[in-house]
Amino acid sequence: MTETTHATTDRETGATDAHTCRVCGRAFPESHLLVLHRGVRHPNRLTETERDEYREAYRTEEREIRSFRLRALAVLVVLYFGFLFLYVGFAG
Repeated sequence: MTETTHATTDRETGATDAHTCRVCGRAFPESHLLVLHRGVRHPNRLTETERDEYREAYRTEEREIRSFRLRALAVLVVLYFGFLFLYVGFAG
């Protein structure tokens, strides 16, 4: 079994040092990913401002995920009924 280190993960994502965690040294390609990482992995080391940033980033991420889920559900419903009508049309 091979062990993945932060260094290999950072090389794979192409992250720059501009968004590096000050606690563990892991780099992220975007600043909001760093904020979410700090809130999840190092919650005890956050300042009040960083906590507020984490909460806002979490809410934004949650809205994006909910939107994606609704759109995915809509696509699945359209596909289901589309195939159902095609079946009825060709089989009937």
